[in-house]
Amino acid sequence: MNNNDLLLRLRYALDIKDSDILKAFQLGGMDVSREEEKAMLTRVRNQEVEDNDEFEKNMYVKMINNKVLDTFLNGFIIIKRGEQKNKPTQSVQPKSTEIRHINNILLKKVKIALALTSDDMLDILAAAEVYPSKGELGAILRKEGHRNFKPCGDKYARNFLKGLALCYRD
Repeated sequence: MNNNDLLLRLRYALDIKDSDILKAFQLGGMDVSREEEKAMLTRVRNQEVEDNDEFEKNMYVKMINNKVLDTFLNGFIIIKRGEQKNKPTQSVQPKSTEIRHINNILLKKVKIALALTSDDMLDILAAAEVYPSKGELGAILRKEGHRNFKPCGDKYARNFLKGLALCYRD
């Protein structure tokens, strides 16, 4: 699964409108035009590619990287929860701008945006018929570099978004 797939599935699961996607990008610190947003969500249809390679089948008009998806998720949190009050000034330089485990970040930030508890997340995953333990979910939600950190695979991310759709699109 690539980042465009994650954005498209999140959009479907939570019924996010185009205007809200644009607003989330803007609040996250990135200006995206309506045409760019449409290109991010439009798959390239190529019969030759579809027959040859499963991964190549998920090509979009405009591919997005981890940083762009992270920007959207930051703006999505602001839309759902509002601006952070009494935010301390950030005088500390960020450690790294490289994002390696976007699936972990997706789960963490959707959890924050929707104010979900760990039990809520387990219920969402159970709706998609995936039953991780509480400890396994905790390992996925840990900060990278923590000794108990576990990378979130595409299977968990896909099933979490599927469970969100089942729970939120009644």
